[in-house]
Amino acid sequence: MFEFNLTLQSDKILLRPLNSGDFNAFEKMTNDPSMWIYFTSDLSVKSDLLNWIEDGLRDFESKNRLPFTIIDKSTNNPIGSTSFGNISTRDQRVEIGWTWIGKEFQGTGVNQAIKYLMLTYIFDKLGFERVEVKTDVLNLKARKALIRIGFKEEGVMRSHTLMTHGRRRDTIYYSILKSEWDEIKMKNRWVQPL
Repeated sequence: MFEFNLTLQSDKILLRPLNSGDFNAFEKMTNDPSMWIYFTSDLSVKSDLLNWIEDGLRDFESKNRLPFTIIDKSTNNPIGSTSFGNISTRDQRVEIGWTWIGKEFQGTGVNQAIKYLMLTYIFDKLGFERVEVKTDVLNLKARKALIRIGFKEEGVMRSHTLMTHGRRRDTIYYSILKSEWDEIKMKNRWVQPL
């Protein structure tokens, strides 16, 4: 059964449930509008960031999504956020998404480390069959990162999501299946959780 009071950690990263107290730390990291080109909200706008956190907390209360705050264990400071969502225990699938990482931590392996923690929980602890991720088809950086981790491209849904500034996004889906997990886990041994 999926747990909603969940923390996941490695030697460097802690994922703990989002709380309203994260706003101040997030505000300092989200003030660059260029970070939000491929995101569904412009979190550089204070009211949008507040709404985004409140939406995450509502989703958590209704058990529709488990939003995490990503903590750098060396400083004990938040460095971003990610979530489990679209959870279907019946179908044994979950989505990893709503992910953003502060600019100074991008390209440092944090994304791969958090994905590995989340995948390990879903496949090794829960025994789910499928993990899916979706992103903007224009976000080549994210797409390359997902493929490096081991996600398989599935297809594009045209004009799928309304983005900031009125743009409509073509959304590309990726997944990892339980049958693929052992091989992916062996390739990513260096990020194994504690």
